[in-house]
Amino acid sequence: MEPLVIAGRSFNSRLMVGTGKYDSLEVMREALDASGAEIVTVAVRRVNLDAREASLLAYIDLDRYTLLPNTAGCHTAEEAVRTARLARAAGLSNWVKLEVIPDDGTLLPDPIATVEAAEVLVKEGFVVLPYTTDDHVVARRLLEVGCAAVMPYGSAIGTGRGLESVERIARIVDEVRGRVPVVVDAGIGAPSDAALALETGADAVLVNTAIARAGDPVAMARAMRLAVEAGYLARRAGRIPKSGVPSPSSPEAGVVGRS
Repeated sequence: MEPLVIAGRSFNSRLMVGTGKYDSLEVMREALDASGAEIVTVAVRRVNLDAREASLLAYIDLDRYTLLPNTAGCHTAEEAVRTARLARAAGLSNWVKLEVIPDDGTLLPDPIATVEAAEVLVKEGFVVLPYTTDDHVVARRLLEVGCAAVMPYGSAIGTGRGLESVERIARIVDEVRGRVPVVVDAGIGAPSDAALALETGADAVLVNTAIARAGDPVAMARAMRLAVEAGYLARRAGRIPKSGVPSPSSPEAGVVGRS
């Protein structure tokens, strides 16, 4: 695979992995390894910034993985900006996965507040990767304010319903093609969903629940890794057009016994 490039940095893996919902930190560490991911996202509010050695970060090899702090749990643009600043001040990163989710019942992003927060953070020197809706107009606006990627949901966080609208993801891909990566974030439930996202034209996927809550998270992490590679290769190979007319696999010309 060609490298995934975000804000001038190259990554060999097109699978990003979250760190929540695992039964243990030891299982999380094994799953990260099996996934082949190079970007790992952590909720700033889960990290003990005053005692790093006793926290989640003790189980993440910071020499191996690029840490992507996220603003999960923030309901307003102001909260998200404050949380990102806190993460940077604590030395985590100037990269941030921006999440502004006002309704804990739906876990859908607030597009207006997300754009507002992104604009502030970009001006302050953050590399902003925003979790957003599958609306190409919002994606365009996030691109205009300087985001380093756009991260539309496939479906709501934790639902495992996959890509509910392949067409809307494809429209976002067309909108930002060649300028910033498109990373499908949320809703991936199975490796086939991850493969479909890459086949549709997304540059990467971010997966958490589908790995962490699988019967065997380590095996599922490996399966996601392979699915992302398969989807990427399939996209580049070019699938056949869909047709309503059946066509035999073997040509009829030259068949023995048929004139």
